[in-house]
Amino acid sequence: MPESERQLPLPIFDDGGSQIAPQASEPVMQSNAEPVGTQPALWPEFQPAAHEDARPGAHPETGGGEGNGAGREDEAAWTAVHEEKPRSLTDLQRECLTCGKCDLRAGCTQVVFGEGNPRAKLMFVGEGPGQQEDIQGRPFVGAAGQLLDRILAAVGIRRDEVYITNIVKCRPPRNRLPTSEEAEACLPHLFTQIRAIKPKIIVCLGALATQTLIDKRARITRVRGNWFRKNGIMYMPTFHPAALLRDETKKRPVWEDMKQVKEALDKLDAT
Repeated sequence: MPESERQLPLPIFDDGGSQIAPQASEPVMQSNAEPVGTQPALWPEFQPAAHEDARPGAHPETGGGEGNGAGREDEAAWTAVHEEKPRSLTDLQRECLTCGKCDLRAGCTQVVFGEGNPRAKLMFVGEGPGQQEDIQGRPFVGAAGQLLDRILAAVGIRRDEVYITNIVKCRPPRNRLPTSEEAEACLPHLFTQIRAIKPKIIVCLGALATQTLIDKRARITRVRGNWFRKNGIMYMPTFHPAALLRDETKKRPVWEDMKQVKEALDKLDAT
């Protein structure tokens, strides 16, 4: 059989029966996407309404402008962070330890700030800490985190070369999703993390991260696997690893998405 027709397995889930066809070297661009001026053709950009530097919230289908999906609260949080004097991750972590902007801190064991390379080109943002994360004080160390480790290893990315965090830094009761109010309260911390790390790529793990960082109206099943550009950062939304543990049909899409992320990271490393 010619190499070009050979079926490749999914190596990240230990299910040797799953097959996936070889992927094209570049992702399919949506019909309403425009190539970013100086970036490789890999990077599509959804044009903002008036200028290139779109704030978080420019709608992936209609562009930015007044009344966009992220809401004025997110716009204000992003603007406020970038008007502040830059702070180190150490200073920000110290601030998070005493944060009382929502009620989550009162019910969790410890703050799960984030971990990884403070100069990472690639950043992963999930939803919120779970039970094991709350116990250990580290993000993505439970079952979903172990699956994320396998996904990273399968595409050739080391965990210690990326940065991993969540929308909220404290565990919600009974591992529920953070509320919009809790996410909004913690958003300045996340924006400051992003400003300090300066990643080139952010992978949004799950619907909440996608809706918080890309657009509140975004549906993860529709936007996953597509690149979005905001503030000079490329965003890739994909399913949360916990969703893969519940639904095996999501394994293949995540594998495809992560191969795109790896390809993009390799292009950055080559420049």
